Amino acid sequence: MNAVYNIPPAFNEPVLNYAPNSAERIALKDALKEARSKVMDIPMYINGKEVRTGNTKTLNPPHDHQHLLGHFHQGDASHVKAAIDAALAAKEKWSAMEWEQRASIFLKAADLLAGPYRYKMNAATMLGQSKNAYQAEIDSACELIDFLRYNVQFMREIYSQQPASSKGMWNRTEQRPLEGFVFALTPFNFTAIAGNLPSAPAMMGNTIVWKPANTQIYAANVIMEIFIAAGLPPGVINLVYVSGPVAGDVIFNHADFAGIHFTGSTEVFKGIWKTIGENMPKYKSYPRIVGETGGKDFIIAHPSANVDVLVTALSRGAFEFQGQKCSAASRAYIPQSLWKETKEKLVAQVKSMKMGPTEDFRNFVNAVIDEASFNKISKYIDDAKKDASLEIITGGNCDKSKGYFIEPTIIVTKNPKCKTMCEEIFGPVLTLYVYDDAQWEQTLTLVDQTGEYALTGAVIAQDRYAVEQATKALVNSAGNFLYK
Repeated sequence: MNAVYNIPPAFNEPVLNYAPNSAERIALKDALKEARSKVMDIPMYINGKEVRTGNTKTLNPPHDHQHLLGHFHQGDASHVKAAIDAALAAKEKWSAMEWEQRASIFLKAADLLAGPYRYKMNAATMLGQSKNAYQAEIDSACELIDFLRYNVQFMREIYSQQPASSKGMWNRTEQRPLEGFVFALTPFNFTAIAGNLPSAPAMMGNTIVWKPANTQIYAANVIMEIFIAAGLPPGVINLVYVSGPVAGDVIFNHADFAGIHFTGSTEVFKGIWKTIGENMPKYKSYPRIVGETGGKDFIIAHPSANVDVLVTALSRGAFEFQGQKCSAASRAYIPQSLWKETKEKLVAQVKSMKMGPTEDFRNFVNAVIDEASFNKISKYIDDAKKDASLEIITGGNCDKSKGYFIEPTIIVTKNPKCKTMCEEIFGPVLTLYVYDDAQWEQTLTLVDQTGEYALTGAVIAQDRYAVEQATKALVNSAGNFLYK
């Protein structure tokens, strides 16, 4: 092709608000009703073919675990090997395809998701992951659409980055895909991440073995349906449902393993890194390791903080999607001078949050993802009730009779190194420590030395000197900072 193509300008997909009686609310209600009316039989996808093993596992809404959404067909090591073989077989033709042809597939996928698949995808996320309508719209529709569109733009920019040439020579850079296959290991909590982790490297000419969390399979199936409808060739992305150890045993021992794209727990990622390091002599190349994990995310308020801003940051940061985000606020440090007003407003705001199934759009808080998560989180709360140094100021009730419901729970501690201040809970539990205003600098040190490296941290202050001081003191405490 004798042309250098410009791509359609990327733009953020507008977020629909699902107001009462709006067209989008009616359409989403219809999609939810349609999804609940049938039992899905969900296959794996290997080399463009639907693969059913007969070894099926049930899929149930976390907020209504007695309802059957469908079954997925669980695979074994042979299916992982088949997926790797399919990825390697598709690699030469896919990587040789002109970049704009690859781009067109994913731009088409974005358009399909923005249009005819929007409500089906949102309904799948609401039912399969117990995410409310607005959170699902932001995640499974808008963010995934944005990933697809902006990744095409970034791909064009990367390919355009070329070195300078001295007189008499022409220096050129070619961006090649990795030498082998890429493993995409995706989490339950964001449908957008589940779609982005396999599609981003595929866009750059790589071929993929994709293993989603079992609790995200219901929506992952819709993602794969969209990719196929957009024209993704067989073998480029292969979707398998196997346990983590089964996938890891095959993939991390394969000579053609070229890289992993991961989002999940810190401990799992550390284990993956260790295994890859130990297996280095087995690989044909040096695998690229790309991962995002959580940590013990924090909020620290300075005495100059605006209380209303602080209360919103605490309540929304801790309890959106039941705190099941790598970025969720899990520990916070409040100055004594602001504590009385903060406590009063925070408790009132959290108590105003309705809890229940996602199909009722009035519910802000829904269920945690599964019984194992429910049991883990409720154990933290039960232990807190027995600890004299801890006080639960709101929430604390748990009920799994119909769904895995845990009330948004706020704990106040006198011990800044207590378990709920140090360990990642991944649920709707926020622990607060009230510090003396004169101990601002010491509290910054405390934040830095408590818990593992966090994905996110927030500093709430109106004093710019305090913001700068916190930025320097907490530079190695979190990957992303919010200042307000």
